[in-house]
Amino acid sequence: MSTLTKGNPEGSPSDPLTTDPKGEACHAPESPEIYVMRNTPALIERQGAYGVAVPLDPWYVTGLTDGEGCFCISLAIRAKLRLGLEVRPSFSLSLNEKDLRLLEEDLQTFFTCGWIRDSKTDRTLKYEARSVRDLTNKILPHFERYPLRGDKARSCAGFSRVCRMIEQGDHLQRDGLREIVGIAYEMNFGKRRHSQATLLKVLDEVKG
Repeated sequence: MSTLTKGNPEGSPSDPLTTDPKGEACHAPESPEIYVMRNTPALIERQGAYGVAVPLDPWYVTGLTDGEGCFCISLAIRAKLRLGLEVRPSFSLSLNEKDLRLLEEDLQTFFTCGWIRDSKTDRTLKYEARSVRDLTNKILPHFERYPLRGDKARSCAGFSRVCRMIEQGDHLQRDGLREIVGIAYEMNFGKRRHSQATLLKVLDEVKG
């Protein structure tokens, strides 16, 4: 039975947000949901020739991330929030549907968190983790032990800094959120819905 989540769950009632629906909390639930149906032992990639479990090489995970991974800081304007902005970090790996087993059984089990979803925008399957607790306790420690290189390493460093700031509640303060916006726009990934100037203007216009 597939654990695939159809479509993009972001913003839906089933979306495991890194913050609460109003964006004012800095911790995920104590027991993050792991959408996996198979009771596969941790760090298992495949069965060996004689039925012996073969560990998934951590450097392979880092290499795969260097090519297909993304560290994203999503920023959205939310008029109902005290500071007017919501910040959500996420880590994802995008692969072809033929690699569903690698995503679903191996990577999800390796990190012991996250879920798989179907991305209609680029016709890929994505392994994704958004819980700040999972990101700081499970995802980022891996890349500290088995570091990336080049632009992806710089993105990971900025991502790590933002996750730590959210964990200690800095995103609930104007100066902290302003710093997060700056870090996010220094990271190396694609086009955004709002310009940095637009987001900073929202912060400047918030009273109190």
